[in-house]
Amino acid sequence: MNEQTQYQLTIKAHDNLGTLERILRVIRHRGAHIKSMQMQTTENNTIIMTLQLTTERSLFTLQNQVAKLEDVITIE
Repeated sequence: MNEQTQYQLTIKAHDNLGTLERILRVIRHRGAHIKSMQMQTTENNTIIMTLQLTTERSLFTLQNQVAKLEDVITIE
């Protein structure tokens, strides 16, 4: 079994119906396991999510897939 590496991602996205579910689905499909998650909604109808996750796969691929989602503004 490969070694799990821990990462932190901060995602800013438009707060539209289903945005959170789509982001979490991509993370799950890319083989990452969320250890903790914090989310807040800002005044201008955006959400900011901070995720602690582990994965055996490339973080670069995960970030690219999440960034392709229509509602995602930034991912760090």
